[in-house]
Amino acid sequence: MRTLRRWPVPLAAAGLLLVAGCTGDPAGDPAPTGPPAATRATPSATPEPGPPPFEPELAVYQVPAGSRPHDVAPAPDGGVWYTAQRAGALGYLDPATGDTRHIPLGAGSAPHGVIVGPDGAPWITDGGRNAIIRVDPDTERVEVFRLPPERAGANLNTAAFDRTGRIWFTGQNGVYGRLDPDSGDLAVFDAPRGRGPYGITGTPEGEIYFVSLAGSYLAHIDLDTDRATVIEPPTPGQGARRVWSDSTGRLWISEWNTGQLSRYDPATGDWQEWSLPGDAPRAYAVYVDERDAVWVSDFGGDAIWRFDPATERFREFRAGAGAGPGEVRQLLGRDGELWAPESATDRLLVIRY
Repeated sequence: MRTLRRWPVPLAAAGLLLVAGCTGDPAGDPAPTGPPAATRATPSATPEPGPPPFEPELAVYQVPAGSRPHDVAPAPDGGVWYTAQRAGALGYLDPATGDTRHIPLGAGSAPHGVIVGPDGAPWITDGGRNAIIRVDPDTERVEVFRLPPERAGANLNTAAFDRTGRIWFTGQNGVYGRLDPDSGDLAVFDAPRGRGPYGITGTPEGEIYFVSLAGSYLAHIDLDTDRATVIEPPTPGQGARRVWSDSTGRLWISEWNTGQLSRYDPATGDWQEWSLPGDAPRAYAVYVDERDAVWVSDFGGDAIWRFDPATERFREFRAGAGAGPGEVRQLLGRDGELWAPESATDRLLVIRY
């Protein structure tokens, strides 16, 4: 069963604001003390060299009222999946027409994250059903993998696939786990320091890392032993919220409490940090695109920032049209496109470049 809604093709680009120019890291607090040491970045004042100018186009798509879209995942067929958290459904947007449809996920559903797996299907972390859910993109069949009863109320957040095809997931109430889609084997483990596991990512080599919002750490999962090893960021209490790998396997982290973007290099153990521009930034989501540019959503400034690691410069994007704060909680893309759900306005935003 599905609900079909038709909406106009993208809202006028005139309702969107691209803030021209770039900005570097504003003057901030001194570099944090204590191990491990981090390098506080100094903004570059030189123009960006080399490639053609970065000239993005922005558009927004309205989704059904009350959807409260939380996460998005571009689909292989050109569409976009999104978790309609308030509606207890998986949504699908056709950007060519603006049409949307909702696939109900079952009683009590409150989906948080969605990613597309190696099988081309959307996989959902559903906190309401306390389950990992797969939806067949052709038949819309909903397959539910429930956590064991002793792991009730895990508050499932996000997921990533490892190099063997297993899906790993986080639960903010102090757990992480894995599911083998072929066998259905599901295991859940206690996270270091209890509450907090949130964002998770796979590297190009198929390694798995997650971050803890309440625990303020990065962790690496040993795929053979299932053990999570804590890697301490340089700033205590930073509130690591989401994490993403670049093409070289370096980890980029959005720090909620400090409003910083940080980077960890597993090959060297080095950390580096940059403060988001603005008076009171709150870094929520992070995503690294195919060019290794880093995108960050900022709750404090109601903006999306694109960070160029080569020049260490930020560029700001924001939706206008008087829609109010968008509350972008996650970012994901495909070649030439960045997608962002505005959970407060029931819209999906795309930046095409």
